[in-house]
Amino acid sequence: MRHRKSGRKLNRTWEHRKAMLRNMARSLITHERIKTTVPKAKELSKLADRLVTLALRGDLHARRQAYKILENHQLVKKLFDEIGPRFQEVKGGFTRVVKFAQPRIGDAAPMAVIEFSRTVETVTEEKSSEENNASEKIEENV
Repeated sequence: MRHRKSGRKLNRTWEHRKAMLRNMARSLITHERIKTTVPKAKELSKLADRLVTLALRGDLHARRQAYKILENHQLVKKLFDEIGPRFQEVKGGFTRVVKFAQPRIGDAAPMAVIEFSRTVETVTEEKSSEENNASEKIEENV
C-alpha cells in the first residue's frame, strides 16, 4: 500500500531527491529565480513555501528548522531578513511556476521557471502606490 507517501519520485532515490531539492532551494533563495523542469519546480515550490512560512514565524526554532534544510547561515539570514518580510501580509502562494512554451532541446522535457511571487521591485512599487494613495487622501481631507 502507498498510504501517506505523497510527492513525486522524480526517478531518483530518496537520498538523491532530498539532496537535489535542498540544492535547488539554496539556489532559489540565492538567485530568487531558477529554470528547471516542471515536475522539479512543482516539488520545489512545496519546500520553498514551507521555508517562507518558517521565515514568517521568525522565532529561533523556525531558524533552526530552516538551517536544517539549507545548511548555510547566510542563506537562513537572507531568508528571514529579506525574503520573509516581503510576504508579511500574504497568506500563501509564495512561489510561482511559469511554464515555457518550448521544451528542452535534448530530451523534450517540459521546462519552467520557479520564482518568488513578490520580488523586491513589486514590493517597492506597492509601498510607493500606498504612500501616494495615503497622501491623496490627506489632501482630500484638507
